[in-house]
Amino acid sequence: MKINYRELEKKIQVNFKNKNLLIRSLTHKSFNREKNNEKIEFLGDRVLGLIIAKKLLEIYPNEKEGVLDKKFASLVNKKTCLDIAKKLELQKYILTLNSGNKKNTIEDKVLSDSCEALIGSIYLEKGLNTTEKVILNLWSSQIQNSVVTQIDAKTKLQEFSLKKFKRLPIYKLISNTGPRHKPLFKIGVKLLDTKYFISEGKSKKDAEQNAAFLCLQSIKKI
Repeated sequence: MKINYRELEKKIQVNFKNKNLLIRSLTHKSFNREKNNEKIEFLGDRVLGLIIAKKLLEIYPNEKEGVLDKKFASLVNKKTCLDIAKKLELQKYILTLNSGNKKNTIEDKVLSDSCEALIGSIYLEKGLNTTEKVILNLWSSQIQNSVVTQIDAKTKLQEFSLKKFKRLPIYKLISNTGPRHKPLFKIGVKLLDTKYFISEGKSKKDAEQNAAFLCLQSIKKI
């Protein structure tokens, strides 16, 4: 199956001179254990964080650090990267062990990781200024919509649970995976009358916020 990388370049408005760099950023370790996107993803994660942090300081110069931290977490977490990956239809361009199987679905984690790796490759190819333009364009709606209801999902869920059940939500650590420098936490949350809603984050705090947001969505409180 031939992959049309030029189509992706048009979407992100970046023309790669080094096509191999672009391809590597979209190559999963299951396809090539030596030349894959893991290290480029590591770089892309940091570049994304730098650019989003800088933008938040520009938008909210008088905001407290704690509020900025919550806004930041909601914009760089795996869920948001997954949303961007789906927006770009990255599943069409990622090389995995089963790339040739049209029925094969690519896991959400692979999609979100590839989104970060793509950012890393843009940085290596074009530098910080171009990467900043790409990120701010792709993240424009997420930046505009980084509202309190999503950021304070954990607080909102706690208030709802106490009011209805007189009990706090129950959080459960499902797993803690990944290297020490880049852990990935999976946490579930449930109310008295619900199942566990499970989500991921780069910290326990992020994972709990993301899980709480899913729970609130399910019970139509957000």
